[in-house]
Amino acid sequence: MPITTCVFDAYGTLFDVAAAARQAASEPDFAYFEPVWPALAEHWRQKQLQYTWLRAVADAHDDFWTVTQQGLDWAMEKAGVGGDAVLRERLLALYWELQCYPEVPEMLVSLKQSGLQTAILSNGSLDMLSGAVDSAGIAAFLDDVLSVEDVGVFKPHARVYDLVGQRFGCAKEEVLFVSSNGWDAACATGYGFSTVWVNRAEEPMDRLPWTPSQVLADLTGIPALAGVS
Repeated sequence: MPITTCVFDAYGTLFDVAAAARQAASEPDFAYFEPVWPALAEHWRQKQLQYTWLRAVADAHDDFWTVTQQGLDWAMEKAGVGGDAVLRERLLALYWELQCYPEVPEMLVSLKQSGLQTAILSNGSLDMLSGAVDSAGIAAFLDDVLSVEDVGVFKPHARVYDLVGQRFGCAKEEVLFVSSNGWDAACATGYGFSTVWVNRAEEPMDRLPWTPSQVLADLTGIPALAGVS
C-alpha cells in the first residue's frame, strides 16, 4: 500500500532540542554556562522523556510544558547551576523558539509538492508546538499538528498513534512515521506504521519487541522512502 501520510515527531526530529542551551551559552550574560551546557542539554532531554514515561505508567498525566520545566530543574541541579533563576528563565524562553534542522524545510516542501499529507505527532502541548512551528517557519508545509493532549497520555501509548488515522482517515500501512527517538519509532512499528528512526547521534538500537523499518542519519532521505521521485 503506498504512503499517503508522513507524520513526524517534533522535538529532536524536526526541532533541535539542544539549541536552547547552546544559544544561552553563547550569550555574554551566561558565559559561565559554556563549559556545562552540553551535559545539561543531554540531561534535560533525558529527564523530559523519562518523566513522560513515568507519568504514563502511573496514570499521572500533565502537560508537556510542566514536564519540560521539571526536567530542566533536575538537569540544572545536576550541572551545578540549580537555583539560577535568570538562566532558567532564559533557557525556558529559548525552548519556545527552537529552530528546525537545516534539511527540514526542503524535505517538507518535497513531500507537499508530491501531494502527500504531512503532520506533527508530538508529546508537546499545542501552544508549545505552535510556537516552535512558527519560529521555524514551517507552518505552510504541514497539514496539521497533533498533540497527545487530545488523549491525555504520552507516547508510546497506542491512543496517541490512533490520532493519525482519526485525523486523516488513512490506514496504518499508508503512514510513514518519523522520529529521532528509537523507542518511538520501534513502538510505532509495533502499532503498524512504516517507520524511520532518525539516528543523528549513531546510538545503538533499543532492545524492544520491534525495530524501526528504516534508520537514517538525517531527514534528507525521507522523500525517497515515502515514494517521492
